[in-house]
Amino acid sequence: DPDKASNKLHDFECACDADASIKKVDGPATCDKDECSSNPCGMGQTCNDPSQAVNSIGDYTCECSNGVKATGATATCETDECAATPSPCGADQTCTDPDKASNKLHDFECACNSDMSIKKVDGPATCDKDECKSNPCGMGQTCNDPSQGVASIGDYVCTCANGVTSKGAAATCETDECATNPSPCGADQTCEDPDKASNKLHDFECSCNSDMSIKKVDGPATCDKDECKSNPCGMGQTCND
Repeated sequence: DPDKASNKLHDFECACDADASIKKVDGPATCDKDECSSNPCGMGQTCNDPSQAVNSIGDYTCECSNGVKATGATATCETDECAATPSPCGADQTCTDPDKASNKLHDFECACNSDMSIKKVDGPATCDKDECKSNPCGMGQTCNDPSQGVASIGDYVCTCANGVTSKGAAATCETDECATNPSPCGADQTCEDPDKASNKLHDFECSCNSDMSIKKVDGPATCDKDECKSNPCGMGQTCND
């Protein structure tokens, strides 16, 4: 009351504690300004002052994008986005939330386990390259990567010439081609499959029992020579082979 001695009524002043320059004579001052103008909320949060122009301090609201709210203070929007179940990243990916304390949403990173340099923020990374480029299938096999460009690892398919397939690994196309019945070699021939473990087809060898140096790969050998050359018949006899 600046003029107590004047016997003047209704000349008292009300000053706001929050801002003493805001005053009103003969009644309460309107102290509440737009408290959101000072950006009191955390990054990525929306500020709302519902009682602006009313004598109410500290009633602004901070709201996170996921709906979490706090009155008169910054809201705690998140702790660790990677802790969600299921993980926000794809299969065979590592989730990292580098800024858990910032109250910032959608800042988690997904890194491919197969290549940690491949990352994406706020969603699964695209990890799958053309896995057939590294020739993961065995000799003589065809490689196909059906989901190239999708976040899927190890889904390439190896196909043998005989139609046998395997997903994510070289196919076992054969065991021993000589074990078939009948033998793939001719009569009086020996069959050998020298490279059973290579998954290579049509590599068996047929050797003549009469002369093991005569061989053919992937089919019967021609074992018969002109046996008359050695004059196996008696004197005065004609030899015909």
